Amino acid sequence: MPITKKSKLPPVEISVVVPIWNDEESIAPFIASLFASIKQEVSNFEVIFCADPSKDNTHQIIRELSLKDPRIKALFFATRVGQPASTMAGLAHCSGQAAIVIDVDSQDPIELLPTMIDLWRSGKKLIIPRRVSRSGEPLTKKLTAAIGYSFLSRFGNAPIPKNTGDFRLMDRSVIERVLSLRESHVFLRGLVAIVDQDPILIDFVRPPRPIGKTKYNKWFGGIRSGLNGIVSYSTALLDFIIIIGLALAAFSLIIGSKYLVYKVTGHYIPPGNTQLFVMVTFIGSMQLIAIGVIGLYVGRIFEEVKVRPRWFVGEGIGFKDIDFTDSLRTQRTFSGD
Repeated sequence: MPITKKSKLPPVEISVVVPIWNDEESIAPFIASLFASIKQEVSNFEVIFCADPSKDNTHQIIRELSLKDPRIKALFFATRVGQPASTMAGLAHCSGQAAIVIDVDSQDPIELLPTMIDLWRSGKKLIIPRRVSRSGEPLTKKLTAAIGYSFLSRFGNAPIPKNTGDFRLMDRSVIERVLSLRESHVFLRGLVAIVDQDPILIDFVRPPRPIGKTKYNKWFGGIRSGLNGIVSYSTALLDFIIIIGLALAAFSLIIGSKYLVYKVTGHYIPPGNTQLFVMVTFIGSMQLIAIGVIGLYVGRIFEEVKVRPRWFVGEGIGFKDIDFTDSLRTQRTFSGD
């Protein structure tokens, strides 16, 4: 029997944070599977849908579910904030002793939740499922994911387990440490790796999406996500610019010395500007790439110093107190005067 509004709920043990956008067809199957999976394990849990403004009936379906069961809550954002920021908002508003971040599309197996909860109850603070295969995903996404994870694992501030997403269970202590990091561009995998480097990994086969379509661009979604992670989580690209610049300078010096020797020793030098054209074009291309990389970091600095809220909550369902303007981001601590 569902719990009614008049029932007195015990303290929340597990919060399930679900970022969502235009996913009306996935909500009911997700809730049915979720409740069937964990209601025998956890009686005192909450489900927090973090919903960007949707054009379908996503909001209405969530409202109706919340009326039937007050454990189902929602944050409806006034403007679109994206999955990373909406996830952070859910973590900021959750009240559980631990939180599970999971997608609504059923590609994150709900069947793993009891195992994750048991591991947490045994004293583990961070449990992360790891994909051993990525069924139904295009080759471009698999390729960009492999490159991105390899880059971040080697050059990031802290190692990120390969083939992991945002699907994870975090203890309250990990949640609080993550929330203390206030950058405007959120990369949850990187933030969690900064505050906790001892995760428990659970391997699983990721199934193809059974309902609906992914909201990520088939060709460029993985690239954008990867760039966000690399720029937010590592300064290695700036180091690469210096290395490439020094290598090009050395290469140019070698080529120039070669032609100088040819000239002094009377060797024949083919007429024309072929060598010059190739070198100038190549170096010019590298300069443009370098400017672009620097621009990415300068743009991030520009956005960080404005200290704008990462989200604006337009409506909250099931909460007594709502942080409508992301005070975690805007309340800054200054020392000195």
